[in-house]
Amino acid sequence: MPPEAKRGSVRDITIVGEEVLGRPCREVTEFGTPELSALIDDMFLTMHVADGAGLAANQIGIGLRLFVYDCPDDHGIRHVGHIINPVLDLPGPDSRRLIDDLEGCLSVPGATMTVPRTDHTIARGFDKDGGPLVIEGTGYFARCLQHETDRLAGHTYLDRLSTRDRKDALRQMQDRQEDVFAQRANKAARLNR
Repeated sequence: MPPEAKRGSVRDITIVGEEVLGRPCREVTEFGTPELSALIDDMFLTMHVADGAGLAANQIGIGLRLFVYDCPDDHGIRHVGHIINPVLDLPGPDSRRLIDDLEGCLSVPGATMTVPRTDHTIARGFDKDGGPLVIEGTGYFARCLQHETDRLAGHTYLDRLSTRDRKDALRQMQDRQEDVFAQRANKAARLNR
């Protein structure tokens, strides 16, 4: 568990269809505050309890451009951190390589679908104290950076699917979400012992 998670509190995760997930998030303008640090800690613990690789602030109902991640790349290297006000640099059409792979989302509990994403990206933004960050992602970690940045723009991976695949994902969620919620509740309860 990342050290931030040990300081945090578990928050409820918003579910697809909730208004906060469908609108672009606001830029963070105040850095270095205790409130921002506490939000990041809460996001790490919430992500950990839900077995996620990334979590955007709007997934806990806060419409700010911020996400946390604890995600491996395709070489098994674990990347743990946060980024505020991220902007992605994606490869140009000549050097872009799309990878079709399964993708899920904590706000679409229990559903996974194949989504094409580039295998490389660079995210530029800031840390919680306002220091500049440049994060390079490859493979699965690049997918995570793209997925979470989409989320901050008010999009879910469902928006990248055909109508038929979107309906399939929502059916999967309907069938599996109660089990997912039970697993999250059990993990949270074990942490509180």
